[in-house]
Amino acid sequence: MNGAQALMRTLVEAGVEVCFTNPGTSEMHFVAALDAEPRMRAVLTLFEGVASGAADGYARMADKPAATLLHLGCGLGNALANLHNARKARVPLVNIVGDHASFHAPLDAPLQSDIDTVARNVSTWIRRSAGPAQVGQDAAEAVAASFGPPGQVATLILPADASWGDGGVRAAPVPRRAAPTPDAGRIGAIAQALAAGPKSALLLGGRALREGPLRAASQLAAHTGARLLAEVFPTRLERGAGLPPVERLAYLAELAGVQLAGLERLVLVDAKSPVSFFAYPGKASELVPPGCQVHTLAAFDEDVAAALAALVEAAGAAQTPPRLQAPRRPPRPRGKFTADKVCKAIGHLLPEGAIVVDEAQTSGLLLPLYTAGAPRHDLLTLTGGAIGQGLPNAVGAAIACPTRKVIALSGDGSALYTLQALWTMARERLDVVSIVFNNRAYAILNVELQRVGALGAAEKARAQFDLRTPPLDFVQLAQGQGVPAVRATDTEGFVRALEHALATPGPHLIEAVVPPTLTGLKLRLLPHLLQSLASLPQPLARALKRSLAP
Repeated sequence: MNGAQALMRTLVEAGVEVCFTNPGTSEMHFVAALDAEPRMRAVLTLFEGVASGAADGYARMADKPAATLLHLGCGLGNALANLHNARKARVPLVNIVGDHASFHAPLDAPLQSDIDTVARNVSTWIRRSAGPAQVGQDAAEAVAASFGPPGQVATLILPADASWGDGGVRAAPVPRRAAPTPDAGRIGAIAQALAAGPKSALLLGGRALREGPLRAASQLAAHTGARLLAEVFPTRLERGAGLPPVERLAYLAELAGVQLAGLERLVLVDAKSPVSFFAYPGKASELVPPGCQVHTLAAFDEDVAAALAALVEAAGAAQTPPRLQAPRRPPRPRGKFTADKVCKAIGHLLPEGAIVVDEAQTSGLLLPLYTAGAPRHDLLTLTGGAIGQGLPNAVGAAIACPTRKVIALSGDGSALYTLQALWTMARERLDVVSIVFNNRAYAILNVELQRVGALGAAEKARAQFDLRTPPLDFVQLAQGQGVPAVRATDTEGFVRALEHALATPGPHLIEAVVPPTLTGLKLRLLPHLLQSLASLPQPLARALKRSLAP
């Protein structure tokens, strides 16, 4: 067999069953090898950022890697934003990046580039196959490396002559490295810290936001009085009725500071110590309050479930029942059509077992509130902050979980980054409902303009966030890619459109034409509200957090 055939068989036997492709000339032998391997599903994407975002979404739901097939350094470069999100999500993902034949590379052809340097931005494991005999073993090691722990993006660079050359050898799967359990001394010290008083919190991230670890964390919170917090943008959060509720840290650092104020002990569980997304003049970047002791229960490469189970025992919480979310749905929304009404409709209609991919930006502020007591569902969020993740993530999640409804929420600006994902949804007949909040603005940047204290910002500055002219027509954009689409301009029309999309298999798009969430009086008052939060009574502060925080 040739190198490409050895690569294909090795990937499949290591458990990689899906490849999101955007191939070029250098990858033709890999493409040809697909026909000889029925166990590999090849999913064509029209842009490399869709391929990488889909592989990320797949890994979040399947708990194993998909592969991407990318064309040279330029194709890898186009995939970087969503590979960045995957890196921050710590999910397993294997990039197969074609390159020029080894004898062609010194000629500096038009597409020649330094692929290794491009890959280094998102991959800690990078290898260039030296020839067809090495490709199989390289692939097996790439898959094992992607699992970590922690999960990571592994990039295998495949020169064309290593792909087409004879002498390929299929390699057996490489055993994965087991995650170590934290030592008993650390567990005991944290148990003592939690017993010291109620001004404690567990900050959960990554794998700690799955059902088993969540229940253990909730037992600890109920037993010790500690609060449960989740990182701002979780990789995958299992939530809804019957599962432990957890309060996500706010995106806005000012609000996150209110959530963390008064803590004396913060325990990190597969999470990092919280920092603000950006630096702001005169404001601290580290959000942990002064004097608060930070403990790490489980680092990214450690066994989260075992660490929490051991802490439950050490803290004497084994017989304490976890606090569970009661079933609760908002009523059918009525009245003036706003982004909040869209979120309320989703909470009202969300089906059991749905997967919600949230890239709604400012328009989704109240989504966590309205869906907290909905039937059990998974939430995938923008882990790395690079927009254009939502629609591709939905593609991957739908392929990983074909029996579950996927709902993808996107802002109008972020949807345009990777709108080609709709074509793949149509081609693969994926059961995805895409909801685009068309508020005709990069609304979050209007907020950030004030928060950074930019001076002299007026008409020309605000025009950089204005999407009104020419008006975007997402119905036509979706229909042009084969996805049925409707536009909703009133509350009842949106609810009916969502009911139809949820009841009808296959891809759908609903364009929700809504006013920006943070504009006018709300936007002008926001800095004053943020400055006042620390002195507000807790119930009022929490109400403001619910209305402003992602």
